[in-house]
Amino acid sequence: MDHVESHMAQQASQETAAFFTPLNIVLLSAVLYTTYALLRSSPPPSLPRDTPSTVFRTYTPHTLFPFNGEENRPVYLAVRGRVFDVTPGRNFYGPGGPYSNFAGRDASRGLACGSFDEDMLTKDLDGPLDKLEGLDAEQMDALQGWEERFLEKYNVVGKLVSVQDYEAQKA
Repeated sequence: MDHVESHMAQQASQETAAFFTPLNIVLLSAVLYTTYALLRSSPPPSLPRDTPSTVFRTYTPHTLFPFNGEENRPVYLAVRGRVFDVTPGRNFYGPGGPYSNFAGRDASRGLACGSFDEDMLTKDLDGPLDKLEGLDAEQMDALQGWEERFLEKYNVVGKLVSVQDYEAQKA
């Protein structure tokens, strides 16, 4: 009988040792980690920052001019009387960008002609707006293409009127 008892004790110790194999330890660790991950509380989701709202307003060439992206201001430009917030495209329209001369200005004639020259911009900020006279059909089509692109990509934040029209509206 001693032999049977010793054999049973030996078998019992072998079964216990077989339970702690490397594979079983890895599986147990995976189960414990998964349970922990499922039961722990997750941090509350963070809400995206709201962009400051912009009120649609009427601009004159003088009031539009400061929106050229300098001193961390927004970048606006006008196309056919619509003022667009092109700040998301600051690399193009802001200071140092290839279209920076249009920032804070009426860009209609320059975009229609495909020209970035200063003489495409209205010099007299107190005078009438450019009526785009003298542009041919191809240039008007180009301008329409630019306007459609701006409407797809950027928010319209206002309309551009001459100083005379603005004063007449106030009266």
